[in-house]
Amino acid sequence: MLRRAFLKGAGAAALGLLTGCRAAEAPAEETLADVARSRGLRYGASVAYEVYDDPAYAELYRRQVGILTTDWALKFDAIRPDRATWWFDGGDDMLAFARGIGAPLRGHALVWNENAPGWLWALVEAGELAEVRRVFDEHVERVVDRYRGRLHSWDVVNEPFWPGHGLPGGWRDGPWYRAYGEGYVRRAFELARRHDPEVRLVLNEAHTERMDDVGEAVRRGLVGLVRELLDAGVDLYAVGLQGHLYAYFEETTAYDYPRFAAFVHELGELGVRVFITELDVSDEWLIRQGKGAAERDAWVAEQYRSFLGEVLQVPAVEVVITWQLADKYSWLRAWAPVRPLPFDDALRPKPAFHALREALATAPAR
Repeated sequence: MLRRAFLKGAGAAALGLLTGCRAAEAPAEETLADVARSRGLRYGASVAYEVYDDPAYAELYRRQVGILTTDWALKFDAIRPDRATWWFDGGDDMLAFARGIGAPLRGHALVWNENAPGWLWALVEAGELAEVRRVFDEHVERVVDRYRGRLHSWDVVNEPFWPGHGLPGGWRDGPWYRAYGEGYVRRAFELARRHDPEVRLVLNEAHTERMDDVGEAVRRGLVGLVRELLDAGVDLYAVGLQGHLYAYFEETTAYDYPRFAAFVHELGELGVRVFITELDVSDEWLIRQGKGAAERDAWVAEQYRSFLGEVLQVPAVEVVITWQLADKYSWLRAWAPVRPLPFDDALRPKPAFHALREALATAPAR
């Protein structure tokens, strides 16, 4: 897990090669970051250690992104793999990379009920909830203190709702919920603000684009929570909406992007900004149907075009972030050889790249 020795060797050299290495896209093309910037938006991507292993990928980031989000490096289980460990190398390295390419870095995710390591669950199961509360407070305070003044924004709480857990209000279960109940969200925001007076604080959620019972429940819970936090005086800068789109749901829960954009507008009317934080388009279902790469790429591109064509009409939207940049580094590759991102395995621009750039270029200026 520890990569510091690597970074002092080949990885550090990779950063030094950024000015001399060019990814495979046509150099004359206007970049995603440039187009977004021209409309008063920011385009970016999540980032992990691939940028140290792959100099061409690092160069792709330097050219194409205007903001970065930590992929896994600042999640609780990465920082606290065991009770005795505080591992900040991953976060520090992602911050160094971001500074090296001149892009601000977003922290993801300070508090999330789903990434609790076994040692934390053992405390819950032993009924040691006072200790879980102490761990919660210490984690938020220490991590925010370490990166105080150095991050663009924090996803303070990630995915507070999941109806499948059967809790009242559709809340997601986990150690933090067990320790503090629904109040863990407000507490996390208040502690984060206390320890960094300037960083933008974001509430990040998944599944809101789904037009089924799950999506409806999550949207309802999220709007209620945003209202509650704002009424309590919590300094909530933005709501993050992830935007993981799947071909599968076209069979079961047809997307309705104008309806989703109306929900985004509703959030904006509450007085918060909106970030699209984890955008990608899985074509796994099309693979199962035997569709070829060209047909799948066309479908993926159309989803980018249609989704962002609606969402970017909402003035509250400030940021669009894809979850990684190139297909071979997508988290979705753990399940299938999908092609969900703007660049292919050889780091060449795909139809999704052109659709994404077109959507950014035609968005109303902020």
